[in-house]
Amino acid sequence: MIAPDAFCFYKIFAPEPCKLVRFDRHYLLYSAAGSIDLEVDGRVWTLPPLRAAWLQAGVEIAVCNARPITCCSLLYAPGFIAAPAMPCKVFDITPLAREMILECRRWGPESGALDDYARQFFTTLALVTRELAAKDCNSWVPVGQSAAVRSAIAHSREQLGARPEFAQIARAVHCTPRTLARRFQAECGMSWQQVLRRLRMIRAAELLADAQMQITQVGFAVGYASQSAFGAAFRDFAQVSPRDYRAGIMRGLNLAVDATQS
Repeated sequence: MIAPDAFCFYKIFAPEPCKLVRFDRHYLLYSAAGSIDLEVDGRVWTLPPLRAAWLQAGVEIAVCNARPITCCSLLYAPGFIAAPAMPCKVFDITPLAREMILECRRWGPESGALDDYARQFFTTLALVTRELAAKDCNSWVPVGQSAAVRSAIAHSREQLGARPEFAQIARAVHCTPRTLARRFQAECGMSWQQVLRRLRMIRAAELLADAQMQITQVGFAVGYASQSAFGAAFRDFAQVSPRDYRAGIMRGLNLAVDATQS
């Protein structure tokens, strides 16, 4: 059977190692529950239920899910809609867009030709999400080019709660602090401190998806000694408070559960 011009790919995945993938259709990548790590063009993005990604057909990406995820993604034939403006664009989604994405479960790859309503629905959703994608999203960290920078980022990620010191990280990767600082700026376009802050905020966003973990515990887990300091840093990063961010994630999880049971 020939797949329709647009369809939804809905599946629950167990944790998997990173893998390279490429799609022959424009792809709206979304996880209704759980987080996906997406690496493309020297950046690593984390996609929790409040974030999605538009990918042009033919773009090679690396995807990782260290925890179970509920994938609810949309694939569009290149002739059905115009190509996304960029090879990869990550963006925050609204409750309306999330519900529209989940509604597309009714049209899977074997659902046959789309009727007029389905075609209009997929077209409208593409327009809605592309408008959201016009806004910049900073929830990424650089990959790094040299082994020293890559290793420094990995060491920093492993020690977020322990408040790593830059001199300690430099020693671990066999560099002087001055040399490592210069490499971070040259390879990442930002300082180690800026990369560390992003690592903390992205990890905090993942931990906020665990309803059993108190928000104060999340702050401590990513290296903040006070709730006020963590709240201010997270609000500056995500434009919402940790509490409001968690509420949005819980809405997404509830929608995913409803979708599974219906």
